[in-house]
Amino acid sequence: AERGGRRAELHKMAAAGAEAAAEEEKRLPEGDPESGGDSDDEGDSDSSGDGEDEEKENEAEIQRLEEQLSINAFDYNCHLDLIKLLRQEGELVKLRRARQKMSELFPLTEEIWLDWLKDEIKMASEISEREKVYELFERAVKDYICPEIWLEYAQYSIGGIGQEGGIERVRSIFERALTAVGLHVTKGTALWEAYREFENAILETAQPAPGSIPSPEQQQVLCSQLEKIHTLFRRQLGIPLLDMEASYAEYEEWSEEPIPETTIKNYKKALQQLEKCKPYEEALVILALTLSCKTKRELLWSDLVFFQIYSFSSLSQVVSLADRNFTFLVWLFQDRQLKVKELVLSAHDRAVRNCPWTVGLWIRYLLAMERHRVEHNIISEVFEKALNAGFIQATDYVEIWQAYLDYLRRRVDFTQDSSKELEELRSAFARAVEYLKQEVEERFSESGDPSCTIMQNWARVEARLCNNMQKARELWDNIMTKGNAKYANMWLEYYNLERAHGDTQHCRKALHRAVQCTSDYPEHVCEVLLTLERIEGTLEDWDAAVQKTENRLARVNEQRAKAAEKEAALAKQEEERAEQRKQARAEKKASKKAKKTRTGDKRKVDEDDEGEWGQEEGFQFHFNFKSELPSKRHRGEGDGELPEEDMEVETGLLGRSEKPDGPAVPKEKASTSRKDIPKVFHDSSKDKVTVFVSNLSYTMAEPEAKLRELFGSCGEVVEIRAVFNNKGTFRGYCYVQFREEEAARQALALDRTAVEGRPMFVSPCVDKNKNPDFKVFRYSTTLEKHKLFISGLPFSCTKEELEEVCKAHGNVKDIRLVTNRAGKPKGLAYVEYENEAQASQAVLKMDGLTVKDHVIKVMISNPPLRKLPERPEPGRASLALAPRHIYGARGKGRTQLSMMPRALQRQSNPVAKAENGMVQNSPAASSDTPAEPKKMSNADFAKMLLKK
Repeated sequence: AERGGRRAELHKMAAAGAEAAAEEEKRLPEGDPESGGDSDDEGDSDSSGDGEDEEKENEAEIQRLEEQLSINAFDYNCHLDLIKLLRQEGELVKLRRARQKMSELFPLTEEIWLDWLKDEIKMASEISEREKVYELFERAVKDYICPEIWLEYAQYSIGGIGQEGGIERVRSIFERALTAVGLHVTKGTALWEAYREFENAILETAQPAPGSIPSPEQQQVLCSQLEKIHTLFRRQLGIPLLDMEASYAEYEEWSEEPIPETTIKNYKKALQQLEKCKPYEEALVILALTLSCKTKRELLWSDLVFFQIYSFSSLSQVVSLADRNFTFLVWLFQDRQLKVKELVLSAHDRAVRNCPWTVGLWIRYLLAMERHRVEHNIISEVFEKALNAGFIQATDYVEIWQAYLDYLRRRVDFTQDSSKELEELRSAFARAVEYLKQEVEERFSESGDPSCTIMQNWARVEARLCNNMQKARELWDNIMTKGNAKYANMWLEYYNLERAHGDTQHCRKALHRAVQCTSDYPEHVCEVLLTLERIEGTLEDWDAAVQKTENRLARVNEQRAKAAEKEAALAKQEEERAEQRKQARAEKKASKKAKKTRTGDKRKVDEDDEGEWGQEEGFQFHFNFKSELPSKRHRGEGDGELPEEDMEVETGLLGRSEKPDGPAVPKEKASTSRKDIPKVFHDSSKDKVTVFVSNLSYTMAEPEAKLRELFGSCGEVVEIRAVFNNKGTFRGYCYVQFREEEAARQALALDRTAVEGRPMFVSPCVDKNKNPDFKVFRYSTTLEKHKLFISGLPFSCTKEELEEVCKAHGNVKDIRLVTNRAGKPKGLAYVEYENEAQASQAVLKMDGLTVKDHVIKVMISNPPLRKLPERPEPGRASLALAPRHIYGARGKGRTQLSMMPRALQRQSNPVAKAENGMVQNSPAASSDTPAEPKKMSNADFAKMLLKK
């Protein structure tokens, strides 16, 4: 159906001529908004307000994009957004200007070119306007070798066959299109068919009227036209293209004569080659669909693999395949293999337009133009474009300048004393030195040429090729004043140049200066000076050289000795500090060991005393001593029995008594305050409708009311269980229970919300005893090529300030400043861009940037692997999990002594108890009630203490 529609269109356009084609281009259907017809008043009145608001917003956005491009003209996405808005608003003049500016900086994609061409075709009615469209097509086919653009170009040219030489122009465009994309395996067939249909249309117009006899001239024209169509069929059937079988069948049906054997042989050969290519063409399609997120390097590798697999012998096929891949290494392969000027230069031109930041491509482009005898003014224009390409490091500018200077040197005829080329070379050397000093050093804080290699080459050219040693000496003086006088190799370079093209007097002078100034290898320079005087110097010269070298080496040895002493002193101080640290660690270790020994002795004495006194006496002592303190007296009887609730409060939630930090509080008040705190057991069956909230401020006055107001937007809140300690202080976390599970899921979105200056953590309620591997981390821990990790930021840097810095390199989707648990910034951030290309460009531009006197580091986000906790071996699992003794939630005290009367001690069976959402171990109540011990007086206690 597509082929039939194209055939009918070509027949119509060829028969009607240029005027009919132009009218057909301009004709628009009735009611089309672009035709300027009236629309319904009712619809206008309904949408006029919205349309005006949208138009104002678009105008403001257009102005913003234009201002951004005036700051950074290389913002690719900004160009795209501006063109889209201008085309939507119908601003044709601004749209044409925006497309023109973008095409000067970047190669436009196929879609942008086709939209541009279609817009221009609609407005082209005069012959002069059609010529401008032809020029635009010529620019489009140079950006990329695109079959669709070539096909559009050829079909548009058919509309001009009514003009003088119109048919020949169409044929010329078709032939160029076949040369460029006619070998495209998947899309070349459409172009061949369009060309044949055009020739068939010309054949029909050349047919004589029905019933008339053609004249000899008409017969000759018919035969010539038939031969052209036969030739097109035969050329197409010799190329491996998809749908070859249909083309062969069409040729058999069209031709009145049998197909020649040569054509059949070429067709079968091409068909075999097509069968070999098909699997790889399918693989290329799969790559395009599945590897869109791969890096350019990986795609380049796959392209090279397929390139080697194809192993085409035709240069045109190589070019066609290379342009389909758009990888600059393939373009460099063309440079080495191809000798066709047009192919090589066009390939290099596309390469530098696609990768303008790669200095190697520009250098190869300059070499290719010189190799193919391109005019000097064109090479100079390309070099100027390279300087404005925006290289990413200072050394790139040194390389491109050196390549251009080498080209200018090869143009000079040094047999003449003076020439225009020589003056141009000298002025280029001077401009290069000034450019590196001004432009490059201002941008990169370095010239990129610390060794002054360009000035060295300039001096060598003046000395060896121009015989101008005076100019060479001036250049070397400038080189030495730029911080190179302390290096021996720089002085020896100068000496060798004087030795080859100067005289002995200047050689001696250079070496004497070198002996005086060199600091890295003065012995080598002294040896060279003595060698010179030994061969060519007089006795006075020898004595002067010996005295100068001896004095210099003596000073150098003295300086080295002082430096060695200073270094030895520093090393000694470091050793002393290390010894002091080692001694301090040993003393600390010994004190810990002595303290541990004293603790063991104390424990042994207590055990011995316990054995002598017996359990009941020890209990009597403890109880009477505690009961006599008025501040420790409990409610109820004074007989020593503690009520069960008071006993639990005294031991605390941690299973042992705690000494209060502040002044003594009567037990009655403390017990009352602790009883006021409700004890709620956690129901694990409601975990799905519950979220765990942590990292809250300990000083939050009313956490239940605060959190109920905060989580009320997520759904109905059934209960908020805030966790308090035994003193009634909020512990910074709680459980929020909802009515529905969906509300709990919505509550997770409030994670990291700032509450009273701290980020609130919201996570699912999961029992980690049953799910030990459960981790809550909302961010990716793998490589993300569109996201950047920035470190070294000042703590005062805000999200808006960072976004202002990052948006100059692409569209920023999200910025996350990393904070600690208190909400304070850590100087780290994650910046997410729309795609990998923007992120890569931002890394190149922002790494090492200074933000508020802080030098930041920028890299692609690739967090290290999170270490998992080590698990015990299966065979030792029970041994590792079973404790030897159970001493409560905090374990046994350092003294290993119980601070509770032994008669009141409970069994050491831990029972899990959930209070306020916290699981803890508490001693179980003893079922055995100890017998009431005999009371002892203070006098009895004193007698017992004085016993031996």
